[in-house]
Amino acid sequence: MRKRSNGEGSIWPRKDGRYGYAAFVPTTGGAVKRVQGSARSQEEARKKLTELLKNSDEGIPVSSENWTVADYLNYWLTHIVRAERRPKTYQGYEGVVRLHLIPGLGKRRLNKLNAQEVRLFITRTRTECQCCKHGWDASRETPVCCALKNGGCCESRLSIRMVQSVHAVLRNALESAVREEIIPRNAAKLVKVPVPKYKVNRGLTVPQSRLVLKAAQEHRLSALYVLALCLGLRRGEFLGLRWVDVDLDGAKLEVVQTLQRVEGRLQFVRPKTNDSERTVPLPSICVEALRAHRKQQFAERSDRWNDWEEHGLVFPSRRGTPMEPDNLRRSWGAIRKAAGLGDMRFHDLRHTCVTLLLNLGVPPQVVRDIVGHSDIEVTMTIYAHVSLDDKRRALGKLGDALD
Repeated sequence: MRKRSNGEGSIWPRKDGRYGYAAFVPTTGGAVKRVQGSARSQEEARKKLTELLKNSDEGIPVSSENWTVADYLNYWLTHIVRAERRPKTYQGYEGVVRLHLIPGLGKRRLNKLNAQEVRLFITRTRTECQCCKHGWDASRETPVCCALKNGGCCESRLSIRMVQSVHAVLRNALESAVREEIIPRNAAKLVKVPVPKYKVNRGLTVPQSRLVLKAAQEHRLSALYVLALCLGLRRGEFLGLRWVDVDLDGAKLEVVQTLQRVEGRLQFVRPKTNDSERTVPLPSICVEALRAHRKQQFAERSDRWNDWEEHGLVFPSRRGTPMEPDNLRRSWGAIRKAAGLGDMRFHDLRHTCVTLLLNLGVPPQVVRDIVGHSDIEVTMTIYAHVSLDDKRRALGKLGDALD
């Protein structure tokens, strides 16, 4: 074996029959260190050494830290996500890391993780039965899956959207590692995952919207449903709205906080994104509804003066405390049933607001600012759709032109 020149690295036979290789290359920390590895054959060692030197020549440094994926994910959650993101976001990321990423990739060296390993992990995550993986069947009184005597599988797999979330959390974590110069590149960005299909055509028509307002007319939250159809606020934004954020004389309100359940307790947190913090003008129908609602709330407070807890909320519980989000969901269930709207979700009222505004010719940028979308593509892609009547009119014009 010829002697290699300085800078070419070296290859040598080991006592165990494998071949070692090594070279001095730049690290992400700016220093130069000796990186070595092993291969089953001299040819394989030559290929690995060539790739190592090629990356060095192309300016791709090696990691200067010897992290495992689990080490870095825990560091990322503690020092980056918890410090910079909302509590609800941290809670969601922590669950993905604990249940999926650490069990699946945690023992891998961070600087050795490659796109193929990420791809195999995503495929395994998408196809693996969660019941079998976590042993849920063992705790059931009547087994339905892998705990059956003859074996079996209930095929309880993650949804496409959840698989996308697992990939997104891994991609975000590795991107932070790249920014902090711990690894040279993000292997997760090289892997594509299936994109969930979002439901469309879930907005209400104007007649259906009127049915909602009629069904809610005598309800203590009737003003909330007026605002939901006119302003498209999110559920947490309604429950976090305070009277100090509402200017009835100036006909406007400020969205500055949202109510969420985080780690088992209700918390007021900042809105979803910077664009979610916004000033929204109030049309006269909303001003009138809020004035009536305030009078009704004064009466409620007088009737329950002995156990009323004042929090200054526009839409509190019957005791003045922050309302449980599930209670609003139950309220909507009764209104929806009375209006004959089937399985429409409360969030579909937000969809309705966006769709009706777009159908009325309101510029998409204005609609985006009203409802607080972070990106106008969300307004146009997820929410905007063409109604069947619009399609019929368009094709009717084409038919008339060809007739």
